Amino acid sequence: MEIEQFLKECEEKLTEQFNAREEIAYKNQVKVLEAFQKNKIALRHFSGSNGYGYGDEGRDTLNNLFADVFGAEAALVSPNILSGTHALTIGLFGLLCTGDTLFSISGNPYDTLQEVISGSDIGSLRDYGISFKKCELKNGEFDFEAIREGLKDNTVKVVFIQRSRGYEWRDALSESQIARVCEFVRSCGFEGCIFVDNCYGEFVESTEPTENGADIAVGSLIKNAGGGIAPTGGYIVGKRKYVERIAGRLTAPSIGAEVGSYAQGYQYFYEGLFLAPHIVCQALKGGILIGACLEKLGYSTSPSIDTAPYDITRAIRFNTVEELIGFIQAVQEASPVDSFVKLEPWDMPGYQEQVIMAAGTFVQGASIELSADAPIKEPYIAYFQGGLTYEHCRYALTKILKKLNTTVIKK
Repeated sequence: MEIEQFLKECEEKLTEQFNAREEIAYKNQVKVLEAFQKNKIALRHFSGSNGYGYGDEGRDTLNNLFADVFGAEAALVSPNILSGTHALTIGLFGLLCTGDTLFSISGNPYDTLQEVISGSDIGSLRDYGISFKKCELKNGEFDFEAIREGLKDNTVKVVFIQRSRGYEWRDALSESQIARVCEFVRSCGFEGCIFVDNCYGEFVESTEPTENGADIAVGSLIKNAGGGIAPTGGYIVGKRKYVERIAGRLTAPSIGAEVGSYAQGYQYFYEGLFLAPHIVCQALKGGILIGACLEKLGYSTSPSIDTAPYDITRAIRFNTVEELIGFIQAVQEASPVDSFVKLEPWDMPGYQEQVIMAAGTFVQGASIELSADAPIKEPYIAYFQGGLTYEHCRYALTKILKKLNTTVIKK
C-alpha cells in the first residue's frame, strides 16, 4: 500500500476524534478571547520596558490576562522564567521551608526535577532541609489510600501532581481525575498547597487545574500556552497568597512582582496566548494521526488510539534501539529548521540516561513545535509532541514511515 493511501484510510476513521478536539479548541478560544476583551488589551500593552520595570503595564496586564484565562486569582508570567523546570523550581522554593515535606501523588516527577528535589550540595530542596516522598499511580489512577496515609504526616505542605507522563509509560492525567483527587486531598484535612505541573496540558481540555481544585498550576511558554511564538518564559497561576510568595522567590521578597522589565516588548506573549487553543488542537490532531497509523502497523502507543489524549505528547514503544533512533531522526528530517542535522544520543544536562532529541524548531527547544525525544534505555520508548500545523505532522509521518521501512508501506 502506498503511504498516501494508508494515511487517508487512517484519517477517515478519525473524524469523530478530530471533531471532538475542534469543539474543545473553540470553547478555549472563546474563553481566551473574552479574557482579552475583559482586560481591554490595547496596542500599548505590547510595549517593552527597561531597568526596574516599575509600572510596566504590559507585564501587569499579561498577569491579569493569564489569571482570567486559567480561572485563577493571580498569575506570574515572565520572560525571566527560563523553562518549565525553572518555573516549577521557583514555585517549590517559594512555597516550601526547612522542615517541610513535598509529597508527590503521581509518582516520580520529570527527570529534570530530580536534582532540584534530591541533589546533593547543589542548592536542592534536600540541601535546604526539605523532605520528599511519593506514592505511585495504580493503573493510571491515583492511589487514594496511599494518599490518605501520606497526608497523616503534618510536615507535608505541598501536594504535587504531574499532569503529563514525563518519561513514563502512562496516560496523562485528565481534568476529571485532578478534580477528584483535589477534592479527596481536602477531605483528608490537608490545608496546604495543591501544586500541578501543567506542562503539555494547557488547552487540551476545556478547563484547567486551577478551575478544578488546584491551588497552583505551572507551565512553560515555549509549550502550549505560548502558542508557538512566545520566544521564552513561563507562568505560575493560582491562589493570590501563593503566587505572591513565589513572586518573591523569582525576584526578592521585598519587591515581588512589582519589578521586572523586558525591553523587547510583550506582543508575542499576548499573541501566543491568543493562538494557543488553535495550535494545541493542531498538535493533538497530529498526535492522534501518528498514534492511529503506528498502532495499525503493530506498535504500542500511549494513549491508545481509542483513548482521549490529555496532553500533547504521545509515547511510542519500539522493538529496537535502531527503530527508536530512526524515529527521532525522521522527525528532525521533517523539520523546517536544521532538517539536515544528523541526530545522535548525547549526555543532556538534567537527564539520567543519554537522550536523543529532535527539535528543528523556530524557538529553541519549543515542544509545542513538532519535536520528539527519548532516553536511550529499555523499553525503547519515544515521546512525540507538538506540531504548529496538522499538515506538518502529517508530512512528518510520511518521513517516519519511510524510516521505519515497514513491509506494509511502500517507500
